[in-house]
Amino acid sequence: MEALKLYFENIPSLHRSLILAGGLFLFYSLEYIMPYLFLGYNKIKHAGINIFFTITTAIVNFALAFLIVASCDFVYQNKIGILYLTILPTWIFILAGLLILDLIGAWLVHFLQHKIRWMWKFHLIHHADTCIDATSANRHHPGESIFRLLFTVLAVLISGAPIWLVMLYQTVSALLSQFNHANISLPRKVDLALSFLIVSPNMHKVHHHYVQPYTDSNYSNIFSLWDRLFGTFKTLDRDKLIYGIDTHMHAREHSSIKNLLSIPFQKYRAPAGSKFEDPA
Repeated sequence: MEALKLYFENIPSLHRSLILAGGLFLFYSLEYIMPYLFLGYNKIKHAGINIFFTITTAIVNFALAFLIVASCDFVYQNKIGILYLTILPTWIFILAGLLILDLIGAWLVHFLQHKIRWMWKFHLIHHADTCIDATSANRHHPGESIFRLLFTVLAVLISGAPIWLVMLYQTVSALLSQFNHANISLPRKVDLALSFLIVSPNMHKVHHHYVQPYTDSNYSNIFSLWDRLFGTFKTLDRDKLIYGIDTHMHAREHSSIKNLLSIPFQKYRAPAGSKFEDPA
């Protein structure tokens, strides 16, 4: 455990990049061997759009990383946070920290993005993808990347997580996101068993169905228990899945980087079974 702490406390940027690139390569390759759905799309062209947003996410995270470092230093220096309430064995400390970081830094911000209109308009870029695969994991508008990072800072302040635990969380979170977005088909029983602990590919695909109430379900990223606990867990048969979002199903809207970047500033479109009430 001490070696794990030491490694992630000083993990080089190159190592983080290689881990994420390696995960993406693995899951992307498996999609050719064991596809969940036969999407019939140009994988390379599709990947180009999503990798653009992966790069913008990396830029935002690099530019604002000082906020996470500062918050970790602050809670450590002042012994603030849930993890400081009592002395915990290292493995419980890690598990508790990952649970809190995942709840606030992933589930909560994701839930709010579906409930607050201006946040949804940024998050919509992720849902506009009509061919979900491993590259879809980091398809986030730069604006969304900012408030996701800010919620990670909030999670640090509440949990008291040290920097090594945050680095471990971000690595696990990114790899799990690639895994549960990947267009791979696991044996049904294996996927079901996994879904009681972590977010499995089948579980997360339901979230990308193009209409409510499925769009507003299965918000979790690492631990699936949050959706089961808060009543946002849903299932849907594979043959009924249609990816995308009903307001932006035309290719010119979901396959143009220029348009995707401008969506948050365009006029709001209410989906079928409106997510939000229009002002009087």
